[in-house]
Amino acid sequence: MSFDLRSAMYRRAFFTTVAVLFVVIAALAVLVSPWWHLAWVVWLALTALGIKDLSSSYNVLTNYPIVGHLRYLLEFIRPELRQYFFESESSGRPFSREQRQLINARAEGASDAMPFGTLRDVDAPGYDYSAHSLSPKEVDQAHARIRVGGPQCTAPYESSIFNISGMSFGALSGNAILAMNKGAKKGGFAHDTGEGAISPYHEKYGGDLIWQLGTGYFGCRTEGGRFDPEAFKEKACGEQVKMIEIKLSQGAKPSHGGLLPASKVNEEIADTRKIEVGQACESPAAHPEFSTPKGLLAFVARLRELSGGKPVGFKLCIGKRSEFLSICKAMVETGTYPDFITVDGAEGGTGAAPAEFSDSFGLFINEALPFVDQALTGCGLREHIRVIASGKVALGYDMVVKHALGADICHAARPFMFAVGCIQSRRCHTNQCPTGVATQDPRRSQALDVEEKYQRVATFHSATITSFFNMVGAMGLDSPAQLTPHMIQHRSRYAPATSYDHMIGPILSEGELIRGEALAEPWQAHWQAASAERF
Repeated sequence: MSFDLRSAMYRRAFFTTVAVLFVVIAALAVLVSPWWHLAWVVWLALTALGIKDLSSSYNVLTNYPIVGHLRYLLEFIRPELRQYFFESESSGRPFSREQRQLINARAEGASDAMPFGTLRDVDAPGYDYSAHSLSPKEVDQAHARIRVGGPQCTAPYESSIFNISGMSFGALSGNAILAMNKGAKKGGFAHDTGEGAISPYHEKYGGDLIWQLGTGYFGCRTEGGRFDPEAFKEKACGEQVKMIEIKLSQGAKPSHGGLLPASKVNEEIADTRKIEVGQACESPAAHPEFSTPKGLLAFVARLRELSGGKPVGFKLCIGKRSEFLSICKAMVETGTYPDFITVDGAEGGTGAAPAEFSDSFGLFINEALPFVDQALTGCGLREHIRVIASGKVALGYDMVVKHALGADICHAARPFMFAVGCIQSRRCHTNQCPTGVATQDPRRSQALDVEEKYQRVATFHSATITSFFNMVGAMGLDSPAQLTPHMIQHRSRYAPATSYDHMIGPILSEGELIRGEALAEPWQAHWQAASAERF
């Protein structure tokens, strides 16, 4: 039976049913009980809905009045049905149920033990593992802190090896920011503000801040949207601000600006960002203060001076490799270095991004990290610059992998959202977050109890570092600095695994790029295409 014939039959059945119900209800109302007159209300409502559906712009409703709404109802609750009933322990995206449960257990201070063996398919492509040692070591807790600050920095920061990545007030609720910052204060680690500026919620509890400057220069901008040095200096010199991070791009939407709708720009957000109340606020895709690699480094030096010598770096998702090498060439030519580089992976998250940008642009973190590490090493710059990994770092073994591939420090965003109550409902962009984490709705955000959740933030941070150190020690190492790519085995197909050092290509020696030696491909092509004068 064709679809057209079935829909025609359904439409005839609809009108027949309406007529029959009319007769039945009338008879029952007269012969049985006056209460049956209430059925007229239901009959009239459904009849009106059915007639309206016949002229609907939705094809399904036009062909199947009333009952067609069941299709849209089931579609609406499909994410919840899948997450709660049909999703396996390891199949969820972007974070699996197994990961979320482990994060929550650690945030609560509960046991993270599991019974009966691993649930993972250890033969499947994508599986990573490491070799343990018969002589395990105990890692000194002194390695939990890393000094950030190169030769041009006069106020270095002793950073935790694990911090909260950039999430703006506006994307997150005030209560979520309060809980995270109070947790950071208790745990002695840093909280990245995201590009939405330093809000009163960041300042209330005094946790260490990494002030992120995006292309909109929120919190230190002129009326025309350009950088305001005096406003920046006033905030950056505050005791709570420990580092400055220039956001060039982010993994979830690289080379794409942002738009804060006018409906979200309330008085509080407008005052924090230094924008107009009730007017849409656009973040350009590129920085208006510079347009070349040398210009970027001049801006780094300018911010370092204005902030009183604090560490200044930049965050980016790697795209064209020659463009990052252009920045490296500019460092060599100018002698100006950032104090840190935050490498964001294409698998990173955000409150809202064009789907195809999230799915199809940028280099994933496990490819980007070794490239950045090798590029800095090849230019003789690695000893001056800390590399921060920010891309789906959730558990201790994630930190093992990232440090082995070149990171000195790890930042995480969404795991700390889980710690304050996020359930991965993926409604961040609707302002209707069911847990009050990613919303500006006061009623919804009140559900987030700051006094309870900040403890979870601090506990999760401590437990994750403990897990990381336990695994480093189990590999027979005294320090995370001893981790190398060959210690991580990766299965790329249903076959024996290979170590990452066989996957990342030629290993560069110190200064090899600038010595003019014959380079192996693809380094040769990328290096020749790079220029300090242009991206």
